[in-house]
Amino acid sequence: MSTRFAEQVAVVTGATSGIGKAVALRLAAEGAAVVLGARGKEAGDRIAEQIRAAGGRALFVPTDVTVEADVARLTEAAVSEYGRLDAAFNNAGAVRSFGPVAEIDAAGWRADLELNLTAVFYGLRHQVPALIASGGGAILNNASNLGVVGMGSVAPYVAAKHGVVGLTKAVALESAERGVRVNALVSGAVDTPAFRDSMGATPEGAAAIAALHPLGRIAAPDEIASFCAYLLSREASFVTGAALAIDGGFTAR
Repeated sequence: MSTRFAEQVAVVTGATSGIGKAVALRLAAEGAAVVLGARGKEAGDRIAEQIRAAGGRALFVPTDVTVEADVARLTEAAVSEYGRLDAAFNNAGAVRSFGPVAEIDAAGWRADLELNLTAVFYGLRHQVPALIASGGGAILNNASNLGVVGMGSVAPYVAAKHGVVGLTKAVALESAERGVRVNALVSGAVDTPAFRDSMGATPEGAAAIAALHPLGRIAAPDEIASFCAYLLSREASFVTGAALAIDGGFTAR
């Protein structure tokens, strides 16, 4: 494993499972001090200890990304503990409301927007100044493939993720001259606990989702993590304002 994140500090939300956990472990393995944000304290402490036991640096901060004070505290913890912030992965998100749009109430609509879009806004609002103070850096927002295509029965989630792409582009433009890059991750289905508890809960469901991807399968978390690590690294120094797909061809159709 390289040391391309040596002496750098990264924040990852949704860091206790799936993509977030894989990215946190990857960044730590490549030398970053990682500040983990998620709601589950037991899982967060366990992953932070796993990183430290392997010789890395990690801190877990209990975080509900729908609460701005929590998001602010997460960023502040990175700066106070490690002295700077160089990278952030705004990953936390989930579908909260299912069904035809006429059957989704206002509370369901707001829940999806708060978790999947407003939470990203909170992250950017606090991360961008911290990155500027550190001399620049990179932010990656998880927009998923539904940030660029539609799907029925999850309209609030689709709307929120499309909003993430637009928000990413706007903040990338206003931050570029200050040395901050901002991109959106367009990921296909990934073999995570959340997937196995929902769409992939049955062999038939998992096969149906895999068939939507031209490669004929879904991704492993480590495949996504390697791409995220590249986008957050200085190797991607000319990439900003982009919605970048790692989706097995899903959005090429």
